[in-house]
Amino acid sequence: MSENVKRKKQARLLRILRKIHRSTGAMLFVFFLFVSITGLMLGWKKHSNGYILPKSYQGTSTELGEWLPLDSLHKNACRILHDSVSKDLSTKLERIDIRKDIGMLKFVFADEYWGIQLDGKTGQLLHIERRRSDFIENIHDGSILDHFFGTSKEQIKLVYTSIMGLALLTFTATGFWLWFGPKRMRRKKTEQ
Repeated sequence: MSENVKRKKQARLLRILRKIHRSTGAMLFVFFLFVSITGLMLGWKKHSNGYILPKSYQGTSTELGEWLPLDSLHKNACRILHDSVSKDLSTKLERIDIRKDIGMLKFVFADEYWGIQLDGKTGQLLHIERRRSDFIENIHDGSILDHFFGTSKEQIKLVYTSIMGLALLTFTATGFWLWFGPKRMRRKKTEQ
């Protein structure tokens, strides 16, 4: 195969890759914008002075044997949520974070992104928090759409993360070749 034919094939490949790179970027522009902004926010969440990720407050005892029973602490957190935030909020839990090392429990509620921090020993309220980091994470990974549409097994998140992961892989491969291909062609041309 002659060098001229090889160069034409490489140039054709570069045109195809450029088209794939450009069209993928145009189709997914809004999604990349959301992923990049929310990714930056999540990266900085621990350095947001409690705005994105609430500070964890210190309880009075790190000895689990001195703590109140979990069901009592849960009832207390639900009562505080209704008394201090809104009686209309669901008390369905997403998770309970137990921070033994600082004597605190965090009750994170599934709806509306609220959290209640309690002292494990006394059951006293340490902090009521708006879980902005959870909201941002749900936008970042697409699970906010599962929440909005009420899907049960995070189907939208799975499709969204698959598309975004494959798009990033496509951008990486085509971007590399769009950078490297012309250099390779110029080098071969000078060698002739």
